[in-house]
Amino acid sequence: MKTRAITGFFFVIVMLGSFFFGPYVFGAFYLLLSAFCLFEFYGLVKQNTAAPNVPVGLINAVLLFTAFAMLVYANSFAIPALHCSKIAHVLMFLLPVTLGSVFMYELFRKSNAPFTNIAYTIVGLAFVSVPFTFFHALAYMNGNFNFHYPLAFILMLWSNDTGAYLVGRALGRTKLFERHSPKKTWEGFIGGVAISAGAALIISHYFTELTWNYWVAMAILIGSFGTMGDLVESMFKRSIDVKDSGGILPGHGGLLDRFDGLFLAAPIVYTYLYLITN
Repeated sequence: MKTRAITGFFFVIVMLGSFFFGPYVFGAFYLLLSAFCLFEFYGLVKQNTAAPNVPVGLINAVLLFTAFAMLVYANSFAIPALHCSKIAHVLMFLLPVTLGSVFMYELFRKSNAPFTNIAYTIVGLAFVSVPFTFFHALAYMNGNFNFHYPLAFILMLWSNDTGAYLVGRALGRTKLFERHSPKKTWEGFIGGVAISAGAALIISHYFTELTWNYWVAMAILIGSFGTMGDLVESMFKRSIDVKDSGGILPGHGGLLDRFDGLFLAAPIVYTYLYLITN
């Protein structure tokens, strides 16, 4: 318990620091974080399931994140828009080549299941890397860098996870999705969403970009799709017969275990905010 608390404390400090040190630190931090999460994903798959192309997958992840980062930078003050646009287009034209190399590599590789390897390489990009590009883009929802949206997202996600755990432990009776996650309950799910909505009300007093009802709607989306992301990650781990995604965070498991709620929620929340702010 002590190890878990110490790890959690430093994890929160690092996460919060990534928001307050400006756009370059923010972008670099989440680029590295997405790469580490993808590396962890591939490591789990390689244990007893398939042999994804790790180097090519990581290269594509970096190109994907950087290309979309340049697109959002084009509307911000950070770098001249023309330079960002040119870099983004070059990287986007490179992506089909680097993605195609996944298939070409398997042609020359001796493997009994080449398309299984290809599939897991690309699924890792879709499930892990793409959501981080959307999360990073939240900071540029209004053009210039503004950490309020991604910080609010993380605070609501943490509130949902904490609320679901506490309410589920105290009142949980009805199983939510026992086949993939035996401990989750409907009571915990509802409690998590409610506490996340409460956090949104508090956030609305300090972050005035949106009125309280829009923040609460965002919290409901995060609670709902964050829980689904958690269930999908549990389904993934059960399908390859592992318990924890890793041990990089003592007492907390791996990075995938900590960010599973982000994977489905980030693209949904970005779309929601884009529609209501435009």
